[in-house]
Amino acid sequence: MKYDVCIIGGCGHVGLPLAILLASKGKEVCVYDTNEEAIELTKAGIIPFTEEGAEPLLKQVLKSNKLHFSATPDVVTESEIAVLIIGTPVDEHLNPKFRIMKNVIDELVPYLYDGQLLVLRSTVYPGLSKRINDWFVEAGKNIHVAFCPERILEGKALEEMENLPQIISSFTEEGVQRASALFSLLTKDLVVVEPMEAELAKLFTNSWRYLKFAIANQFYMIANDFDLDFYNIYHAMTHNYNRTKDFPRPGFAAGPCLFKDTMQLSAFHNNNFFLGHTAMLINEGLPNYVVSQLGKQYTLSEKKIGILGMAFKAESDDIRESLSYKLKKILEIEAKQVLCADPYVKDATLADEKTVLQESDIIIIAAPHKRYKELKIKDKKVVDIWNILNNGGKI
Repeated sequence: MKYDVCIIGGCGHVGLPLAILLASKGKEVCVYDTNEEAIELTKAGIIPFTEEGAEPLLKQVLKSNKLHFSATPDVVTESEIAVLIIGTPVDEHLNPKFRIMKNVIDELVPYLYDGQLLVLRSTVYPGLSKRINDWFVEAGKNIHVAFCPERILEGKALEEMENLPQIISSFTEEGVQRASALFSLLTKDLVVVEPMEAELAKLFTNSWRYLKFAIANQFYMIANDFDLDFYNIYHAMTHNYNRTKDFPRPGFAAGPCLFKDTMQLSAFHNNNFFLGHTAMLINEGLPNYVVSQLGKQYTLSEKKIGILGMAFKAESDDIRESLSYKLKKILEIEAKQVLCADPYVKDATLADEKTVLQESDIIIIAAPHKRYKELKIKDKKVVDIWNILNNGGKI
């Protein structure tokens, strides 16, 4: 085979770090992606998004000629292993959209060959791996289907892929062995389970994190409703007390995974995941809560409000499902004017940080970028749910 591994959808946050890392281990890796602009950027040694330590390693593997690119699917046929980086999104009713995955598999079938290993890397609805395996059987293809979910923290992918255990599952013993051999290049810490167990392990993990953030946000609202600073309570709860060491701080819990995966888990359990739905109401309702609390103190229609941080998390340029934009939409109805800034996000509608700080009557720190710790904001109302300024979190 011309390539050891083909990463399908390989120019994104999940696929590209994996491609770079495998290439750095000596594998011939081809990135297949229909986003030709992202391909050209990557071929030039530029990562299309924020990822710590990725560009130096990218330049290294490009120089060694171990990383290759294609915008057409014929390279799948030339690869010993194909890794598919496409998950299951949810629709406007919060139900999984299976048709997208079926269409992708139908497009890939002509390029896959008997005996090939196909690794599903993105989160999927429980049972979808088996359905994909069945689709291949129905199409007359003998493919070793494996599900090995990514577990990275965006922005820390290169570090975490080599330091976190890799979950391995497949419908054949050969699939398990070959997937294990692939990911043992990254770490020797492998956990082998059945495919649906692997699917649920990923969904349970993301839902657990989403629930924890919801608890923190609910406690924050309770404290704030009684005019108390949540962070005094937080300190009392967590200081030298191991039972609460994993208790997160409140803040906008967003991004492309946590909410989506919680809703997928609920759909899988016939919408009986009541904790998940409650977590959604709390986390998704936090922007509304902030605006309603400000509305009790000010006539918002007379105020210019600035939002600092539009990415869904700190030190990121990723705005997918960011609650900062939901906050902006609400305020555009309620406030005189809304000004937004983010040092990482490329968005023509954003203002520069200096303008936001100077012209806004009220400042909301919506993403906890580390640089905000140095801000000196005087004579303005500041909403700092994250307590990034270390002045407390009261609204």
